Amino acid sequence: MTIEHQFNMLVREIRKECVGNGPREITTRFVGPWAISEMKGNLTNIEKFMIESKKGHQVVHEARTTLVKEIYNDIEKVKKLEDLVQAKLVSIFADINIDSDIAMTIYVFDKPIIVNRENKN
Repeated sequence: MTIEHQFNMLVREIRKECVGNGPREITTRFVGPWAISEMKGNLTNIEKFMIESKKGHQVVHEARTTLVKEIYNDIEKVKKLEDLVQAKLVSIFADINIDSDIAMTIYVFDKPIIVNRENKN
């Protein structure tokens, strides 16, 4: 199993645990010290209902971008990611396009991620 696939599974597990559902589809690319994850199918049914109004759209966007960053304040969740990629998480950038239900999260690590290996964990 590739490190990208394992990273995607871990991100989905973390999001599902914290938000109630994980993304339907995740694609992650490692570029130097960055893990860039594109996630499709993030919104819950309640959020889809809420975004029908302008205020709901704003609330869901703010909640989703703020919540994602707060998820990674949990040391145990961060440790799982760090153990997988064998690097320390330095920063995280997150945004979501509510209309297309596509989220992007960039995880910045302290060193380049080696992708030419299969992790046996």
